[in-house]
Amino acid sequence: MLKILRNSIRSERSRQKCKGINEYSQQIQYRKVLFSGIQPTGSVHVGNYFGAIQRWIELQNSGNQMLCSIADLHSITLPQDPKQLRENTLLMAATLIACGIDIKRSILFQQSKVSMHAELCWVLASITTMARLAHLPQFKEKSESLKNVPLGLYIYPVLQAADILLYKATDVPVGQDQAQHVQLAQNLARIFNNQFGQTFPIPRVLVSDGPSQRIKSLRDPAKKMSKSHQDCKSRLNILDNPDMLLEKVKKSVTDFTSEVTYEPETRPGVSNLINIHSLFTGKTPDEICKEAAGLDTGKYKLVVADVVVEKLTPIRNQVLRLLKEPAYLDEILKEGSDRAADLATCCWTEVTDKVFGSDSMRDVKSVTSTADAQM
Repeated sequence: MLKILRNSIRSERSRQKCKGINEYSQQIQYRKVLFSGIQPTGSVHVGNYFGAIQRWIELQNSGNQMLCSIADLHSITLPQDPKQLRENTLLMAATLIACGIDIKRSILFQQSKVSMHAELCWVLASITTMARLAHLPQFKEKSESLKNVPLGLYIYPVLQAADILLYKATDVPVGQDQAQHVQLAQNLARIFNNQFGQTFPIPRVLVSDGPSQRIKSLRDPAKKMSKSHQDCKSRLNILDNPDMLLEKVKKSVTDFTSEVTYEPETRPGVSNLINIHSLFTGKTPDEICKEAAGLDTGKYKLVVADVVVEKLTPIRNQVLRLLKEPAYLDEILKEGSDRAADLATCCWTEVTDKVFGSDSMRDVKSVTSTADAQM
């Protein structure tokens, strides 16, 4: 009951507070807001770090307003153990903070704690079509191994669109494989604006296409590094201890040529190690190859391992320190979720007024007066 009362008070207070913001949106002028999310599915690997998290930190440090969502609603589209999901959520929060997400400059929050994500998802689901969703490739990929496919897996791109539009995000940093889902958000923003009046900006896709998006599996350099790969030696996790990192790099697949050269097409294994080395140090592949002149690939692997251990160990230690303070992490997520909810309420109030009609007291009095006159 208290939660319902708080939400009611917040909604009414927000209606007044957001009036100026919503009138501002009618002028089709939007301040820059960046949104991105990551699922809490266990330890982050260097592909996640360079492919997404580091980009968020760079954008945050450039003075942009950044919202970082731990997307636990998306996680439950596949079976989850609740206890493990909570542990993974705290682990993801600790990892993002240890990597450099500043909770004072960015809003780090737990998606499921802001109910308006699911509520806006329903509104957007009502203006999209099954045919449109069927064009998205990831559903086919994720459902291939499932006997019974959950509905949530089919419509989760609509929830992704709601995640973005709920904060009137203008820019969405994603990898190339997620670009189509942002395009769905763009499409739904246009449909909603045309049907109900200007409400949402059309979010821009910030796609990275550099070496950070091309980190490969250590065991199969033809494929991307992935959490889902069965062989744990295929990825370098941030929580791996130094001995594990050394072992994984030493066991990485290269080829039978001893010289260290950067040839991604013909030598993907050693080129992958050079990419990882380059991303951690800022050196170019050419500079790395010159420094490695005279080394065979076996000895070069030890150089790469030293760099990886040096860079990841401080992050790992910070993650482990934070995990010892779950109450502190809970407080961070609560504060972030409250900040996110305040922003979301402004948008949700505007959406509900447009979709369902304004529920202001003036309108209630008008309806009452009309009813009285008819009696």
